[in-house]
Amino acid sequence: MKVDYDVVVIGCGAAGMSSALYLKRAGISCCLLEKEVPGGQMIKTNIIENYPGVSSISGSDLAMNMFKQVTDLEVPYRYGSVIEIKCEEKVKVVKTETGEIICRGIVIATGRSPKKLGLPLEEKLVGHGLSYCATCDGPLYKEKDVVVVGGGNSALEEAIYLSTLARKVTIVHRRNELRAESNLVEKAKKIPNISFSLQKEVKELLEEDGTLSGVLLKQGNEEEKLPCDGLFLFIGQVPNSEAFTSLGILDEQGYIEVDQNGKTKVAGIYAAGDILKKEVYQIATAVGEGATAAIGLIKELEQNN
Repeated sequence: MKVDYDVVVIGCGAAGMSSALYLKRAGISCCLLEKEVPGGQMIKTNIIENYPGVSSISGSDLAMNMFKQVTDLEVPYRYGSVIEIKCEEKVKVVKTETGEIICRGIVIATGRSPKKLGLPLEEKLVGHGLSYCATCDGPLYKEKDVVVVGGGNSALEEAIYLSTLARKVTIVHRRNELRAESNLVEKAKKIPNISFSLQKEVKELLEEDGTLSGVLLKQGNEEEKLPCDGLFLFIGQVPNSEAFTSLGILDEQGYIEVDQNGKTKVAGIYAAGDILKKEVYQIATAVGEGATAAIGLIKELEQNN
């Protein structure tokens, strides 16, 4: 069976682009396969201030810098969503909605997607007052009241960003303490138009004429209606691994299991970035994991020549 590329890198975020960079520089023909725009979670981050060598940069700019680096090396970029991966005797078949790609090895770097509340009207109100990306949709809420749900770093970072646009930002968190880094919490507390509503959960989404009008909060047996123009959810992430279920490489939560070299239980298939179960989810770690997976796969391909 004729091979289209030595390696298909699935996912064009920090980990995927790092893998492609190392593969191409080692003389391995590869392509980047992505179902959305290049950049992954980076493009949804307003300002990045913890990436080594760069004191401050927007997420979209860092993503485009990485993308330009791999495209300058003439790494092909293909748009598509993976449906399934089939392992033949000597090759892998990556099935997408637009066709098949034949390769010898794969790096999976599909990352994670925002977790949802699971409430009625949630899908209907996306784009009509409900969002999972403050950087993308924040400008729509200038001088309006918004609610941010979550207590981690992402929730606090996006709330701080939204405070520069919105009239009022209310952070809702189900626990009595925020999980975010202390410097972010202290920074948010000093911003006049940010307030906190702790130990409360969103029980219901309220709408008026097909647009979000507020949320119903619950605290014990008490309920409270909180009017708002926008609702931003940052309550966690779930791995984008549905297409890889048949490979038998996922743990019980849907994350891909790998060894110290980024290798899965299937020969020729490696994984990197936020699709892995780990303690730290940062751009810097994703870049390192992408490089590790690429180097491991390069060695395996050389051994099988």
